Amino acid sequence: MYIITVGAGDIGTPLIEIATGTGNEVVVIEKDAARADEVANEFDCMVINADATTKETLEDAGADRADALISTTDQDATNVMISLLAQELEIPSIVSVVHNPEHMNLFRQIGVNTMENPQRLIAESLFRSVDRPSIVDYMRVGDVAEVFEITVAEDAPIAGLNLIEADKEGLLDEDTLVVAIERPESDSPITPRGQTRIETGDLLTVYSGTGATPEVTDIFGHYEDHETNNSGRFSL
Repeated sequence: MYIITVGAGDIGTPLIEIATGTGNEVVVIEKDAARADEVANEFDCMVINADATTKETLEDAGADRADALISTTDQDATNVMISLLAQELEIPSIVSVVHNPEHMNLFRQIGVNTMENPQRLIAESLFRSVDRPSIVDYMRVGDVAEVFEITVAEDAPIAGLNLIEADKEGLLDEDTLVVAIERPESDSPITPRGQTRIETGDLLTVYSGTGATPEVTDIFGHYEDHETNNSGRFSL
């Protein structure tokens, strides 16, 4: 792909590293001269030291042949302006970082794909590590629902049951769905069916419409989440 990346800060630089490392043609627009020089010396990409909020700069970056533009500046207003110019220049895919959650709808209204402030996402993930120690990884879906990974403990109520039995036992309600199973002796993830049995040690990918609450993690034998939340230090 031909990708225009705007900004080479804490967010943009790792993005540039990933994009160039996977063989994409990358053009970086960076307003700060020193930072632009650093990127040019470190990565195999073209760097333009200019203001990306002008159409001429985007045209110089090859907007007419770009497959995507990703704006990573630390100012939402700047990202909006760049995104609007990219639309005017008919760049097919436009993505922007959004720092203020209140601005998310604005970006969506103008048809831009968004990424919430990565620093906040990292902070939430770190907080989740102490607030829900049983959760291996998670992703929020909307305001409440979550997809998360969790290991089945030895004394888990669901251990030894297939999904049909678990449903009959009332362990899996209509808001909870086991999406995938990773088992140590299996070479690839298992797609669960009604007769699929849940075993101790399975790493499950679970969707919960109510989030990874302690009541949900109880099903998989992780009661420590109650203790953490009851301490009054880490509750959400």
